Amino acid sequence: MHEECGVFGIYCNGSGLDAAEAAYYGLFSLQHRGQESAGIAVSRKGKLDCHKAMGLVSGRFCDGLASLKGSTLAIGHVRYSTTGDSLLINAQPLVVEAPFGQLALAHNGNIINAKELRSELEAEGVSFQTTIDSEIIAALIAKNSDKGLVESISYAMDRLKGSYALVMMTKDSVIGVRDPKGMRPLALGSHNGAYVFASESCAFDTIGAEFIRDVRPGEIVVTGHAGLRSHQAVRSTDTAMCIFEYVYFARPESDIDGISVHKARERAGELLAISSPADVDVVCAVPDSSVHAAMGYARQAGLPFTMALSKNRYMGRTFIEPSQDRREMDVSLKFSALKRNVRGKRVLLVDDSIVRGTTSKYIVEMLKTAGAKEVHLRISSPPVMHPCCFGIDTSSYEQLIGANHSVEEIRKFIGADSLSYLSIEDLHKTVECGACNFCAACFNGEYPEDVSALIQRGGKHVLDR
Repeated sequence: MHEECGVFGIYCNGSGLDAAEAAYYGLFSLQHRGQESAGIAVSRKGKLDCHKAMGLVSGRFCDGLASLKGSTLAIGHVRYSTTGDSLLINAQPLVVEAPFGQLALAHNGNIINAKELRSELEAEGVSFQTTIDSEIIAALIAKNSDKGLVESISYAMDRLKGSYALVMMTKDSVIGVRDPKGMRPLALGSHNGAYVFASESCAFDTIGAEFIRDVRPGEIVVTGHAGLRSHQAVRSTDTAMCIFEYVYFARPESDIDGISVHKARERAGELLAISSPADVDVVCAVPDSSVHAAMGYARQAGLPFTMALSKNRYMGRTFIEPSQDRREMDVSLKFSALKRNVRGKRVLLVDDSIVRGTTSKYIVEMLKTAGAKEVHLRISSPPVMHPCCFGIDTSSYEQLIGANHSVEEIRKFIGADSLSYLSIEDLHKTVECGACNFCAACFNGEYPEDVSALIQRGGKHVLDR
């Protein structure tokens, strides 16, 4: 799938919060969405300052934070790249010059017509400093900013195709924007008069903010001296929220578009227990994103739940690491078997998904080496069979084991005693309480926008090869 990132923004408005400090803690809560780089931009004395670093929020990034203190406006970003190289120059937020002044921008998503827009803008004399699609969004806004901030953002939205959740900042305002299909999440919160934007509501808890609502698809929300102003730039009933957020990406304590992530995962486990039972002794989970599904499975099946794997908390998420070699090394460092919990037992292991198969194969082998008599694998989502063009890192069919092999072939490759997936029908049941429609293209190939040309050229819009 393509770029999956986390964004955060805050307008303090006399709340007593330091914007840079709040952004730091907000990004820390969103670290699971990207571990390659982090950045914070602040507004002070009419000027935007930005600090970025490679690595984790708690790593080298901390070294320059003191220089940003004393600010009342800030936006931040954690990045996992697929568009452009994993380089500091491609880290966000981006800061560009516009007729109304400086504009900082942080983006989660993937612009599928980025290549065409970049060529068009370059032909008009626009120069680019990075190789990421986010700079194209900033360039479109800056190019037309003589029309006013909201109007220039609306103009850019009319030109963009794909997914985007944006937080932006001028010298005196913080803005949240969500694409017309609502493909990427963006929540709005408040704290003692401060307004906060975040990719997930879990970031609000860290700074004591209260969830207000989700930014609506096609909406521009401006926070500033005049308070909060909403502009519905594009009205769309054809929404397509990414269903994979509930399967894997989001933290369990987050609510997205009115749906509890952990409740959706528990329901997936319950439905999986009904459709794919097994004669086993214990139910276990691949930590962390599969724990709630495994608990749901165990409860529905009337089986004991126990942990079979210990996770190294200092490792990132293997699915969102930048290379396959790095993923394979990280899997071996990330998990250890709890031998006493599995020795001599028939184990049912719940995982949220199988994308490339690397992690599953290693874990099954690890559990059998630890003494498990049998390992039965249950996946709380359907087989991933199609590339995602809207913001997750599976950009071609070649990367997807589900697109190239049958379930039985995958079972043999992984070494499990049995393998079953949740059906697409049951997956939709896990989120049926929501008020929006969903994109499940990675499972069923039904894309919310025409991506045929994109997939034909390798499934990527990557600007530098």
